[in-house]
Formats: sequence, C-alpha cells, structure tokens
Amino acid sequence: MNVVDHDDRDGKKVWLSENEVQQLLDTPNSMERTIAFELAVRCGLRSAEVLKVTANDVLETDAGDMLKVPEGKGDKYRETPLPSTLKRQLQTVDEMAEDDGQTIISVGTTQSLRNWIKDARETLADETDDDRWNEVSMHDLRRRWASGLASSEVDPLIVCQWGGWSDLETFLDHYNGKYKPEAQKRERGKVDWL
Repeated sequence: MNVVDHDDRDGKKVWLSENEVQQLLDTPNSMERTIAFELAVRCGLRSAEVLKVTANDVLETDAGDMLKVPEGKGDKYRETPLPSTLKRQLQTVDEMAEDDGQTIISVGTTQSLRNWIKDARETLADETDDDRWNEVSMHDLRRRWASGLASSEVDPLIVCQWGGWSDLETFLDHYNGKYKPEAQKRERGKVDWL
C-alpha cells in the first residue's frame, strides 16, 4: 500500500496492491457491496457512476466486453472495459431483479458507498493491524484502477478515454502519481543493489 498526503486538502491518497484489492473485495458481507467496489476498482467508475449501473449497460463490442457510462461526470458518455467475472455478476443480479433495467446497486446515495467502504476499511485495519487501511476511500479504488493501467503500460490516451478524463494532464496530476506496488517491485528488480 502506498499512501501520500493530498496536495490541497486533509487526508491521504492511497494506491493498493492487487493483494490488497483482493482483501478489500473479500471483506464485504454482501454481493452488492462487492460489486460496488469492483465497479470502482475494475472499471474505474466514480461513486455516482457506480449507483447508476444496470445490466443494460453491458456491451459486447469489437474491443471486448465494455460497460457504458451514459452520464459520467459532466454528462459525458464513455465506455470502459468490463472484466468477464464482473459481467457475469451483473447479469446474475439482473436476472434476479424484479424490474428489467433496474440499477444493480440498490442504495441511492454516494454517502451509502462511503459508509460501505468505511465498514470494509475499519474491518481490514483491525484484522491486519495496519492503520493505513483507514485512509482508503471509494475514489482510491478508481485511482488504483487508473494507476494499474498506467503501470501495465496501457496507452495513457486510452486510459483517459476509458476513465473519462478530457486531458492527459489531469490524469497524470491526480491518478498516476504513484505506481502500484507490483510495478515498483518490478522496477526495483532491475537494480542489483536494491
């Protein structure tokens, strides 16, 4: 886990390793909470976008399975890659729903998502005896998604397109400030004396 101070406000920015992401995804006591976290950390959705997802947003395209975000920040449309396991979860929840086109996440406020992540991070801080978990926010999941793509050398302009950033500078300033721990370990391995 990498933690740094925010430049312009109290609190910390957090970059989770893949193992830490999995710990977080294993913590919630409901599939709905896990899906909400996955939409942020596996698709790069903002909290408000997580609340609007329906199974009708799943697209099969020439680029692979995508999740459409019809009204992202600034009411901008975008499409972002959708992992196959998450696609199946969305479809399963939709099949069990009473109404076609119903949102996957039943709560209607971003405060509910903040409460869910608070519950998970407090549990993990207690279980691991690592207070840094208390800094993790829903937005850190989006940050992890973006920096994970960058660390895997995905074209930054494609990351901007998938994440809904209008310019590369915003992405680089706010999301790519730290590489995920796996990328740092890989780079350390290139230096004999580290």
